[in-house]
Amino acid sequence: MKPQKRIFVVGGHLTPFIGKMHPDFIWKKHPDFGKKENPGLEEYITTAIKGALEATGVDAADIDRGFIGNFAGQLFNNQGHLGAMAVRADEKLAGKPFTRLEGACASGGLAIIAGVDALHAGSDVVLAAGAEVQTTVSAREGAGYLARAAHWEEERDIDEFTFPAMFARRAKIYKETFEATDEDIAHVTVKAYENANKNPNAHMREVSWDLESASKPGKRNPAFLGNEELKPHLKVSDCSQVSDGGAAVILATEEGLKKLGIAEEDCIELLSYAQATGPLGKVDDYTELGTTKKAAQQIYEESGLSPQDVDVAEVHDCFAVTELLMYEALGFAERGKGAELARKGETSLDGSIPVNTGGGLIAFGHPVGATGIKQVLEIYRQMKGQCGDYQLAEIPKVGVTANMGGDDRTSVCMAFKNLG
Repeated sequence: MKPQKRIFVVGGHLTPFIGKMHPDFIWKKHPDFGKKENPGLEEYITTAIKGALEATGVDAADIDRGFIGNFAGQLFNNQGHLGAMAVRADEKLAGKPFTRLEGACASGGLAIIAGVDALHAGSDVVLAAGAEVQTTVSAREGAGYLARAAHWEEERDIDEFTFPAMFARRAKIYKETFEATDEDIAHVTVKAYENANKNPNAHMREVSWDLESASKPGKRNPAFLGNEELKPHLKVSDCSQVSDGGAAVILATEEGLKKLGIAEEDCIELLSYAQATGPLGKVDDYTELGTTKKAAQQIYEESGLSPQDVDVAEVHDCFAVTELLMYEALGFAERGKGAELARKGETSLDGSIPVNTGGGLIAFGHPVGATGIKQVLEIYRQMKGQCGDYQLAEIPKVGVTANMGGDDRTSVCMAFKNLG
């Protein structure tokens, strides 16, 4: 939709995204194992909200409504009812309407567009936050929790690791259809880690991959699926991270900015937004993200933008092949040409269309409920020159996000322009 009022991103806060292989994550090989504990879900929500208020100078009393993106708090953390949890972050939030949104990995994006809808309905300042803590169980048990984002009865049995297998299927068919190679796909992984190595908030900030190692299975990079047909088409390096983390963003109308005393040029403006939803378990074509494509086409049509107008993008790279499909769904490459775009380096920090500048889900990390919020904040931070070592040389004027839930079943796309 094209906003009926002018809607602004005022700013926000990202916690570090952590998990196994992050130096601050405490697990059995960490020197603090048994002495300290990793942050919990409430701590991430509270830290993100407090950080957003502090970063923007907004008083909690000025927040009219709040929305929290979270997928599986009841499973990973035995905690639901997160709207009521969020208002514990500041005593001035008590009594305000806060609501949890769930749409699998698109939960954060849904929280933002719920906030936009609230601004259209009469609110002036809203807060959207997201968080997930996924490191409380083993990878196998967590894979079962995440499989709830698929059609459980029809799709759970594809593999013990349901979603990796579903995207291995996409990789297999994409390679066969367009003669792409594992090395083509590995370019996405290498770029992600190179960017994350420049990002102090990234889960994999101290880990790297070279093209040869990321292109083929090995001791460090096993092909781990049990499904023998799909096993050759997905390796550890192709996967996003099992991460913990939180993010929060503050949105406002023109009237809201006046109340807050914040200038437009210190913000970025939402140009258009769209949600598209496909039926669970019914993918028409595994070589494209058809639901995301519908949402992307809507934001372009309603904003008057074209893909060529976009200076920076944050896209959902739950697996490396997904990023190639995102290039095509967003119009950065023709169908079947996403691999070529990656191979030529066009989506790197110094490329023609930088994508996932902080490392994406693959290397920045993927605390599910926080991801859609993080994407918007990364666009904001690039537009305001706040990205440090991974800051683009030229400040972007137009950016887009694409946050996807499940096997392209829920998709949220947004377009923004820089002000000032």
